[in-house]
Amino acid sequence: MTDSVARQLERLKRGADEVLVEVDFEKKIASGKTLRIKAGFDPTAPDLHLGHTVIINKLKQFQDEGHHILFLIGDFTGMIGDPTGKSATRPPLTKEDVAKNAESYAEQVFKILDPEKTKVVFNSTWMSEFNAADLIQLAGKHTVARMLERDDFNKRYTGGKAIAIHEFLYPLIQGYDSVALKADVELGGTDQKFNLLVGRQLQEVYGQPPQVVMTMPLLEGLDGVQKMSKSLNNYICVSDEPNDMFGKIMSLSDKLMWRYFELLSFREMSEIDAWKKACEDGAENPRNVKVKLALEIVERFHDEAAAEKSRAAFESRFKHGQVPDNIRSISIECGKSLLVANALKEAGLTVSTSESYRMMKQGAVKVNGQRTDDKRAVLELGTESLIQVGKRKFSKITIT
Repeated sequence: MTDSVARQLERLKRGADEVLVEVDFEKKIASGKTLRIKAGFDPTAPDLHLGHTVIINKLKQFQDEGHHILFLIGDFTGMIGDPTGKSATRPPLTKEDVAKNAESYAEQVFKILDPEKTKVVFNSTWMSEFNAADLIQLAGKHTVARMLERDDFNKRYTGGKAIAIHEFLYPLIQGYDSVALKADVELGGTDQKFNLLVGRQLQEVYGQPPQVVMTMPLLEGLDGVQKMSKSLNNYICVSDEPNDMFGKIMSLSDKLMWRYFELLSFREMSEIDAWKKACEDGAENPRNVKVKLALEIVERFHDEAAAEKSRAAFESRFKHGQVPDNIRSISIECGKSLLVANALKEAGLTVSTSESYRMMKQGAVKVNGQRTDDKRAVLELGTESLIQVGKRKFSKITIT
């Protein structure tokens, strides 16, 4: 193996959870061939968050190595609804919703990928030409037994919960996308492993060389526990304003910061490892390193000037003890005093009372400038309190 191939493999495998089959991947890279790299996204919501960009960043690394990027927008599969990780049948999106979200996706990904070297494809291009006979023929290339090996399907089946027939079509159509595109490598999250392997199997059935499957970790959200998700309110959108994006990144725990560096930063791992060692040895303040991450991310989705302005605003606000202007005021109708933990949840500052207690225990909650970690602490009826959670969430709460 030449040094250039070894270097490319090291860079491309950085942060990956699995590469299947690894020996096939090494052979493809060593061949010197321009590989067709596929990643698919169903346009289920208009905004992408940093969790989505873990895979897009990996596409960028493949692109920088000279490979051909196929950014697949699943406008057809989006109308089915990916059953992965779901405990019930998902309602399908309308054609209009999918089209609107797909347009938004295309705009956002080019903040990372080079539009001149990226081919955006829609799986409706070939799936809309399928007739009933074609779909039956495709369905005949997989078995129900194999489908029920999927953990989420198996749990629903054994638990007596409904599985709609169209949900079985989802992994088949995603797999057929790899056939239609003649993909050499497909990227996806760890939760997509089953679907990605279906693509590999179908390519063999259709007489194509099977694609290499590369799964990437699911990025933890700001809470450091659950995967980044809008529904859990622990996300950073790529469309966030610079100050908001910077502040959210600075709110990461020091431990989680290194995870974000590995999966989101384009800096060399040798540089990141050196910073990590310096922090562990006490030679560097983790906060200073976190600033480097925040600047890099904000600059990527905005520009250098915006990144510098957001740093200045952050330091002015928090380093000097200032609070933001125009803090939102919230009235909670209760009729009596209310536990701080419950008030945080009602105000949307946390997603649950258990998270409220966790944040209080961590010393991340302040009431009128005073750190509050007593579970029994209350906000009194008829009073307005300035509440701060972490470094960036503020609200004025009045109990009525």
